[in-house]
Amino acid sequence: MRKLAALLLIAVACATTRPPVVKSMAEYDRLVAADPDKRLVEITDIRRDVRYATTDNFMHQKLYPVAKVFLRRPAAIALHDVERELAREGLGLKLFDGYRPYRVTVQMWKPIRNPDFVADPAKGSRHNRGAAVDLTLIDLRTGRELPMPTGYDAFTVKARQDFNDLPAEVIANRARLRDVMTRHGFDPLPSEWWHFDFRGWETFELLDLPLEKL
Repeated sequence: MRKLAALLLIAVACATTRPPVVKSMAEYDRLVAADPDKRLVEITDIRRDVRYATTDNFMHQKLYPVAKVFLRRPAAIALHDVERELAREGLGLKLFDGYRPYRVTVQMWKPIRNPDFVADPAKGSRHNRGAAVDLTLIDLRTGRELPMPTGYDAFTVKARQDFNDLPAEVIANRARLRDVMTRHGFDPLPSEWWHFDFRGWETFELLDLPLEKL
């Protein structure tokens, strides 16, 4: 029994142990040299609205020093494939967030403490891995966002992928975004219509690199 109890304690400890966090540019450079797919690529040719670089966010404070969006190289390539497909329909993307330094996830967790909407720092966020993106659809001609269930970072049940007490147009827009992202290698987060994880995210390390140094 003692041996079984010890094994259970080890299993619990392993399940709750946070993966290591890369905090130095030198270590990041070594990882990229060994595997170029681990490079964080800045997205500059898709429209952006980086709320965390302003006070217009759920924290009501500036969390990023620069309004930039980065993703790991394969995720960035896939996102551009999404943009090209949408352009054939007169649609495009607007990006709210990509790579998020680990320290910001710690900061966000303190007031929310709800893993449906903010990642628990004990596990780290897929944003911290540079393998998640927050985004919406726009009309390319006008630049206007298509109607969606809620605004960005609305932490309510209406933001869920399976919430359907909505106008038909809104349901269709959400499905259009979900379908095109899924076709190009991204999986939706059930609790947030705007959040998508790139498949294979677990192969990327948690990062705590300042955005202004990338």
